[in-house]
Amino acid sequence: MTDMTALDALFATMPPVVAMQIRASHFDGERLQLEAPLSANLNDKGCAFGGSLVSVMTLAGWGRVVLGLEAVGIKAEVYVADSQVRYLAPLFEDLRASASLAAEEDWGVVLNRFRERGRSRVMVDVAMADASGRIVATMSARYAILNGHE
Repeated sequence: MTDMTALDALFATMPPVVAMQIRASHFDGERLQLEAPLSANLNDKGCAFGGSLVSVMTLAGWGRVVLGLEAVGIKAEVYVADSQVRYLAPLFEDLRASASLAAEEDWGVVLNRFRERGRSRVMVDVAMADASGRIVATMSARYAILNGHE
């Protein structure tokens, strides 16, 4: 599953993701971008619902880790362990989240730890931006990577 079509097929198995109309729009091997229409994620003020922002950002980080593992042939379960979110401005446009490994992460070390221990963790940074590129929310999240038998 190293392409976005396969990731979207996986999203189609998750009812909340389907309801929010989240889809993968770009993956270059380092950064995954997800999008969702504002119309499916509105709050009472006519802007994006905060829960939708964090959901799309969480899924972008998760998808980035899943695609990274698939690219090297590792089958594992990926879970969000914890996250810190900052809401910077309301978003009155479609949702666009971009996820990449945190700058301090070494993917090779993450993979070696998983191969040796059957578990690992990785920090992912995610930004939600409007069409002009203005950041409206950020998330730093730690994802657990576990052997499927745990």
